[in-house]
Amino acid sequence: MSAQLPIIRVRDLTVGYGRRAVLEKVSFDVYPGEVFVILGGSGCGKSTLLKHMIGLLRPMAGQVLIEEQDITTAQGEARRTLLARLGVMYQSGALFGSMTVLENVRLPLEEYTDLPLEAMDLIARTKLALVQLAGSGSMLPAELSGGMQKRAAIARAMALDPPILFLDEPSAGLDPITSAGLDQLILRLARSLGVTFVVVTHELPSIFTIADRVIMLDKSARGIVAEGNPHVLRDTSEDARVRQFFNREAVLEAV
Repeated sequence: MSAQLPIIRVRDLTVGYGRRAVLEKVSFDVYPGEVFVILGGSGCGKSTLLKHMIGLLRPMAGQVLIEEQDITTAQGEARRTLLARLGVMYQSGALFGSMTVLENVRLPLEEYTDLPLEAMDLIARTKLALVQLAGSGSMLPAELSGGMQKRAAIARAMALDPPILFLDEPSAGLDPITSAGLDQLILRLARSLGVTFVVVTHELPSIFTIADRVIMLDKSARGIVAEGNPHVLRDTSEDARVRQFFNREAVLEAV
């Protein structure tokens, strides 16, 4: 990975709400084609970091460079072009309940292209087939299982063939078998399409299955306390916080 230029560069990023910083001066790189996982305990800033990386929130300071363009300052057509290079699957799936699955997947194409309806439908069906939902296009989201809704949301995120996909807690609310199937889908898409994945999760089985590299955020540190391969971090880290997370060790507080 290190021989390649990063597809994402985060530099000295400070983020928070109001005047309260959640993360301070965070820096890291994401390389093309890797599955990069952002992990950590509850309240450490994982989803907040992701929202800044996709341009939903403005940082207090720092940069998020997507293919060398700063998403924190991009405006107008430059911002629109940059956003089209990103696909996002939100934690809940965020499918529109009054629209069919096909219509949901077609939405980015309607927003960003001038393709005829027949072409957009063909692309949407192709994306649904990639996530093993061929034939589900006419269904409403409420008719799908939780795992199928997550797959449909990934298909929508892929509609414009973005080089980067962001997934926020993809396994949340899923049973272990469904979650494992979603992990395998992520790996298959990453390897077959060469897509870069940035995944926010705290689910250890998923982390050990899909992650090429991780960063671990810590609430008290307001930043990154570990970076690397999760198996190596689990087995060799000398940081107690990292060992506790990867080995599911409870932190006992003195009374």
